[in-house]
Amino acid sequence: QFSYQMIIKRCLMKMLIIFTYPNHNGLNYAFLQNVIKGSKQNPAIKELQVLDLYDEEFNPLLVFNEQKRRRDMHIDPEIEKYRQQITWADKIVFIYPIWWGRPPAMLLGYIDQLFASNFAYKDKKGLFPEGLLKGKSVVCVSTMKGPTHYPFLWLNNAHRILMKRALFNFVGIKKVKFFEFGNMESPKGNQMKKLEKIYHYFKKVDH
Repeated sequence: QFSYQMIIKRCLMKMLIIFTYPNHNGLNYAFLQNVIKGSKQNPAIKELQVLDLYDEEFNPLLVFNEQKRRRDMHIDPEIEKYRQQITWADKIVFIYPIWWGRPPAMLLGYIDQLFASNFAYKDKKGLFPEGLLKGKSVVCVSTMKGPTHYPFLWLNNAHRILMKRALFNFVGIKKVKFFEFGNMESPKGNQMKKLEKIYHYFKKVDH
């Protein structure tokens, strides 16, 4: 029989933020700070970790040779701590710019290595594999120079299809929320309003 305290404990989230932008003076870093600020005021978020891929000097290059085989990527000791972060997290938040209609190469290199077979998914008989990251949720906070609806109207929604359908749904993550903020280099981009929107979202969000 569950006690009230046990139910509350099960509802508390562990959240991992993956930040991908090389300049801490940029708007993306301001979004990171507002995500952190809102999350720290959210009683539903128990623990918070931040992974800054540029500060971490994460190596996005894939290397396959006699010593490093693709089939062993899920047990590569050099990226074990990053696998542990993903396993630990209930909610994963990605903050990044949209460049050429998709996330930066740094983030894609992280995805190539971390969302590996036998860690993020497992091949089985049939058309689709078994996703191994079920039960987690994702929020993508992205910025772009062009108008907000550019990826949807001009690129056939390629960014969301890539991230949600080709990646997160493939590994078993069904709950995916997007914030795509356009006109971020324009004086009419309503940057402060969008920063406030992110702050209030993370102040109240649950799993």
